[in-house]
Amino acid sequence: MIKLGIPSKGRLMDKTFDWFGARGVTLSRSGAEREYAGRVEGIEGVELVLLSAGEIPRELAAGRINLGVTGSDLVREKLANWDMRVAELAQMGFGFADLIIAVPQAWIDVETLDDLDAAAAQFRLTHGHRLRIATKYHRLVRDHLREAGVADYQLVDSQGATEGTVKNETAEAVADITSTGETLRANHLKILSGAPVHRSQATLFKSLTAPCSAEGRATLQKLKEQLKID
Repeated sequence: MIKLGIPSKGRLMDKTFDWFGARGVTLSRSGAEREYAGRVEGIEGVELVLLSAGEIPRELAAGRINLGVTGSDLVREKLANWDMRVAELAQMGFGFADLIIAVPQAWIDVETLDDLDAAAAQFRLTHGHRLRIATKYHRLVRDHLREAGVADYQLVDSQGATEGTVKNETAEAVADITSTGETLRANHLKILSGAPVHRSQATLFKSLTAPCSAEGRATLQKLKEQLKID
């Protein structure tokens, strides 16, 4: 039996149901809304498991599910050496969002990562501590800034409304997921120019660690053919 994990609520769940349905595989929730199991019609040998989008990378890496739908940002953030533990099967064309770095609009001389590097160095000289960037995405942001040569900063964890940390004076800049930028602008923040840290979208991943019998491999191949995945 192949286990397929998908987001358990919201637009990601609905869009995932639609994506599979358009390809002849009908997914549906079993029973009450709070039940985390579902039905699969249109192919035999596939079990549906409903999980939070944030749990799916962990379950894929642990080999407890064979396939999973979640944001590409979550897989890259939560899994070290992610491409050795999961493989992308299909980008699904919804759930688009960019992981960006934003600074106060009042910083008129800071428009790029190079500007941020210079501002961070000056900030440390002036204030005696590193410039703080609030984020939930420590791995992705740290790697991005290292590649850009930005050094004088520290990442501070944000589990609430990241955009509000600058106003609350718990950070000087933020790194967060955005689709429209409206919340950032409402908090008087501007996105640095250039490529984002990561362009995310809903993606169907395959676990590289999950045990799979010959029967399961045959089911997986049949499912890929049904979904028109190479």
